[in-house]
Amino acid sequence: MGKSKWLLFFMGLTGYPVRAQQVTAVLGDTTGQPTVSRHVYGHFAEHLGRCIYDGITRDGTIRTDVVDALRAIRVPNLRWPGGCFADEYHWRDGIGPMESRPVRLNTTWGMVEEDNSFGTHEFMELCARIGAEPYVAGNVGTGTPQEMAGWIEYLNSGSNSALAVERRANGREQPYGVSLWGVGNESWGCGGDMTPEHYANLYRQYANFCETHPGAPRLRKVAGGANADDYHWTEVCMKNIPTHLMWGLSLHYYTWLEGKWPPTGSATAFGEGEYARAMRQALRMEEIIAKHSAIMDRYDPEKKVALVVDEWGIWTQAEPGTNPAFLYQQNSLRDALIAASTLNIFHHHADRVKVANLAQAVNVLQALILTEGDRMLLTPTYHVFDLMQVHQDGKHVLLRLASPAYIHDGQSIPAVNASATVDSTGTVHVTLVNLDPGNEIEVELAGTGDARLAGLNTRASIGNTTARILTSASFTDHNTFDEPERVRPQPFTGFLAVDGKLQVTLPALSVVQVAVAGHLQKANDDTTIK
Repeated sequence: MGKSKWLLFFMGLTGYPVRAQQVTAVLGDTTGQPTVSRHVYGHFAEHLGRCIYDGITRDGTIRTDVVDALRAIRVPNLRWPGGCFADEYHWRDGIGPMESRPVRLNTTWGMVEEDNSFGTHEFMELCARIGAEPYVAGNVGTGTPQEMAGWIEYLNSGSNSALAVERRANGREQPYGVSLWGVGNESWGCGGDMTPEHYANLYRQYANFCETHPGAPRLRKVAGGANADDYHWTEVCMKNIPTHLMWGLSLHYYTWLEGKWPPTGSATAFGEGEYARAMRQALRMEEIIAKHSAIMDRYDPEKKVALVVDEWGIWTQAEPGTNPAFLYQQNSLRDALIAASTLNIFHHHADRVKVANLAQAVNVLQALILTEGDRMLLTPTYHVFDLMQVHQDGKHVLLRLASPAYIHDGQSIPAVNASATVDSTGTVHVTLVNLDPGNEIEVELAGTGDARLAGLNTRASIGNTTARILTSASFTDHNTFDEPERVRPQPFTGFLAVDGKLQVTLPALSVVQVAVAGHLQKANDDTTIK
């Protein structure tokens, strides 16, 4: 226990009042601010371990409980079939009668048999039932431009071409109209071990043959981008690929305990040292996005090309007793704090980050949902996406916050992070995250200069504000099938509205979602900022 924590402990024993640390968060104007795209709340479903089979499906049928859970958090898009699996997947294996679909080996994830019972039509049905836009990753590593162009035609053409006729014969009369397409996955690694120069040239070839069909939405083609802080990869892609050929450029960043491959550490059995190191790694997302964005700005100052963070999350060792190639890990309060902090970072870069996908939706890595037979549980990370879905398509609100430090083993990170948006009704939504495991922190939320919070001018106006909280006693706390609701959101009343300011007391290890009904208004008049 550090010196400051011993002092707080002593003061508590002796009856002295322990005052929370205090910080001010200042909301500014929304003028000129971007919209936080709902698509940064996207998810990822790969043919990996028990994500698809025994996760999304059971006994060959899409699970209703999983569909209902994903629909409840308004999943905006779902990426499929990979991941590394995408660059060994040939789409024709997954269409047509089940009995005629070939069995292949999943050489990437455990050399298990892939019977292709979950293919294109099943994925499209899943997306329709969830209400999510499909995000399809095409095969560049072992495929061809012709194969990917054919998949696009099969899904999107309303003509009488052979592929459109084949789609109709397989049970879908109308085109699916899939707009969002990834051109390969991790081409620097499992997708082909390519140089950026080679990939950029190959992307141009694919992009040329992957075309928008009449009546279908314009293709949004996403080039395979960098691994973490490989800024050279982004430089080469932005320099060598004309901006009109790519809608987006991807970025993958995982929180690894030691910051390098292979992942180490348990998902649930860890101390404060490991917790603090994981948080430092997770918060690097801010620096990584900022530096990639700066490179993109030099070649694309009008920000026509989106940064697509289509794989992110914490990656630990697989749970003991499970197949290590299946990447099944538990999900703790620590992971929920990482998710909330990362989403806050995405909000602050809404001008460039337009799509993001947590890895992964069910039973793999930082999963939203875990299944065991016919049982299902929602993880702490799921509950973060539930709390924060209010930010989807909201207008970003400038927020300045000078956070106190959380210090452990001589290393420091900001204890508090936050973001704010205003929705179409004028309600202001603020997400506050306290990463400090030992101290509550009092945040005074105020509008000043060019903006203020309307409806908070008197103590009586507290009824305009509602809040929910996700917290627990320890950062290792998690939900199990025997105790599925140990970590879940609760109503929160630890706030006070006084003279246009909101005083919020954040417990240690907490995510607090605050909604202030009414309007965010300019300080000198009553003009609503939307």
